[in-house]
Amino acid sequence: MSEILTRELIVASGTARTKDEAIREAGALLVASGAVTPAYVDAMLQREETVSTYMGSSLAIPHGTNEAKEAILHSAVSLVRYESPLDWGRGEVQIVVGIAGVNDEHLSILSKIAILFSDPVEAQKMVDASTVDELYGLLQAVNAD
Repeated sequence: MSEILTRELIVASGTARTKDEAIREAGALLVASGAVTPAYVDAMLQREETVSTYMGSSLAIPHGTNEAKEAILHSAVSLVRYESPLDWGRGEVQIVVGIAGVNDEHLSILSKIAILFSDPVEAQKMVDASTVDELYGLLQAVNAD
């Protein structure tokens, strides 16, 4: 299996200032990698309108609606870290992880990320990481089978 998270899918200092901009920024990385079509980014925004992807621990995990499955070409994860917290409605976010999973792969990916961020020490390491290499190293678990 190829890696679903690569260094090219990570931005250590995002530029978005709003939740919608952050979803677009994470989605654009997925589009640029060839993992999804632009329609998937629209579906990420649609999901956020109905169900918040805020997870706590400075984390949001935007992903598309079930109806957007055909817009996923292969599974991938993008990560954008923000120096300043973004208002996500239910809390502040500094790590945005965009997920696109073929079939039910997104469930396994979500589980791995949730486990990592359930540890406050590990979650803080993600917030404090300032380089792509640091973030990539911390999130390597998503590439494990």
